[in-house]
Amino acid sequence: MSLYPPHTTVRLRPATPDDARLLAAWDREPHVIACSSDDPDAEVAFDGVEWADELSNSAYELDYRIAEVDGRPVGVLAICDPHTEPSHYWGEIEPNLRAIDIWIGPAEWLNRGVGTRMMTETIEACFADPTITGIVIDPLNSNTAAHRFYQRLGFVAEGRRMFDRDDCLVHRLTRAVWESRA
Repeated sequence: MSLYPPHTTVRLRPATPDDARLLAAWDREPHVIACSSDDPDAEVAFDGVEWADELSNSAYELDYRIAEVDGRPVGVLAICDPHTEPSHYWGEIEPNLRAIDIWIGPAEWLNRGVGTRMMTETIEACFADPTITGIVIDPLNSNTAAHRFYQRLGFVAEGRRMFDRDDCLVHRLTRAVWESRA
């Protein structure tokens, strides 16, 4: 259930290098660290990515979006084509998919419906391309709250997989499942 008025809009805008400091600050939030690593000693999320470089170079062909509520940044997501992105993070994976990563920055915005709105808008945008057949995500296997969140949206667990040192539970949402929810 959303804890802010239903008329409140979550707006997604392209991330720019000007957002680097904000993202670096969010990466020090305990809940962001916990969603990106099982390392109990980690002090920063995402292995301390240099956001200024990441947002300037788009080295991995990621499309970063900042979520805002009433003009205030509250979350971020990244979208890519897992088949063609140059790091081959997803390994051998079929074409016509999108991969999404999402996180809420300030802890006070957790469990307020923002993530659901972010994902719903992004899923709709992905499936607006008629060639896209599914969306994959890779939450940590230990992040059972994320599993429940994605499964409420229609994602189905496909199985565990190691991504570098991260033990993840890969989920997939097919176009057919998403469209049947409407």
